[in-house]
Amino acid sequence: MSRTLIETPRTLERALLVHVELPQEGVHEDVGELQQLVQSAGAWPVACLTTSRSAPDSRLFIGRGKAEQIRTSVCELNAQVVIVNHELSPAQERNLEQFLGCRVVDRIGLILDIFAQRASSFEGKLQVELAQLSRLASRLVRGWTHLERQKGGIGLRGPGETQLETDRRLIGARIKQINRRLSQVANRRDLSRRARRKASVPVVSLVGYTNAGKSTLFNRMTGAHTQTADQLFATLDPTLRRLTLPAGRSVIVADTVGFIRHLPHDLIAAFRATLEETRSANLLLHVIDSTSPEREMRVEQVNKVLAEIGAAEIPQIEVYNKIDLDLRLQPGVERGPDGEVKRVLMSAHSGEGMSVLLHALSENCMPQRAHLYVCLPPSAGKLRARLYELGSVLGEQQEADGAWMLKVEIPRPSLERLCRREGLDESCIAA
Repeated sequence: MSRTLIETPRTLERALLVHVELPQEGVHEDVGELQQLVQSAGAWPVACLTTSRSAPDSRLFIGRGKAEQIRTSVCELNAQVVIVNHELSPAQERNLEQFLGCRVVDRIGLILDIFAQRASSFEGKLQVELAQLSRLASRLVRGWTHLERQKGGIGLRGPGETQLETDRRLIGARIKQINRRLSQVANRRDLSRRARRKASVPVVSLVGYTNAGKSTLFNRMTGAHTQTADQLFATLDPTLRRLTLPAGRSVIVADTVGFIRHLPHDLIAAFRATLEETRSANLLLHVIDSTSPEREMRVEQVNKVLAEIGAAEIPQIEVYNKIDLDLRLQPGVERGPDGEVKRVLMSAHSGEGMSVLLHALSENCMPQRAHLYVCLPPSAGKLRARLYELGSVLGEQQEADGAWMLKVEIPRPSLERLCRREGLDESCIAA
């Protein structure tokens, strides 16, 4: 099936999109999202070819018949690049390029290209380069046969190592250098986080699917001027601003990179220092596009990435954004069975419901903090480290049996929730 899209100006790179429905994926890839990714990368989708397969073809991923149809479309539409809405193996990507006679980019390569364009800070550029090199290291091919080792007599021996081996060695050395520099950046960030903990300044991190409106909400809350655009991954570099809540307490609000389905693992690893701002937050504002038909799937994907970076246990408030685009929705707050705020409905663009969100933040960030004592067994080292990370520990004494007696300043419900997650009974807590 072929679907021709809007004509593009000649200045943009012409891209032919290929989408394959695979039953084992469990969820259907969103073709509309692929078009947004392509446009965010600075190309123009001239057509989209879709097909179904029971399993990917080991050589071409799409099968020879469909590949011939794509080759014809490339010539007819004068496409300069073919973008496949799936991850291709290095062999499949090379085979398709040879067969089609043009560049082939898979979904992962497309996302990496967008990140490379968006990165503006020194750290962001290093992170993107690290992800690109990690991907490139597995995709080097034997393209330098004239420099291979030779077997034979005098005059027929080649250099001591092939160009392929040289490239791998150089890439490995550059990856090590980038990791060292990122480690230095991570150490500086950690010092800043420690200073905030000592000053008892809570950190609220904005998370969510890309293009859900996080940066618009961040600007509305803090008066910042972070770049916003109706495109995927408009913001990459994390931005932190101080916000004074209605009750008078100050918090730090962090705007972070948006998530997406099938976010490359290399990219998650490269941006781990940046995502650490999310992991160390006291509260997450999960910004959700209330108008998206794939809202529930996107919420699931964000929570999946949060679990992968170790942020699943952080308290979370869902912010249903863009209610100005749906007349059925009104600004308001929804609470859970325990009375805690679970969801806020608002519009970051128009400002509707902003006061509701700020009061919900005041309530969450200024609960009644009590001085409590908690006895942790030696096996609860993870919970002990988490309490220190939250800046809640006021004192500690180690018992003869190796257990820890901690004096903490933390809301009792929060401490009970942390204990339950570690399988500890609430009897270990004393006033």
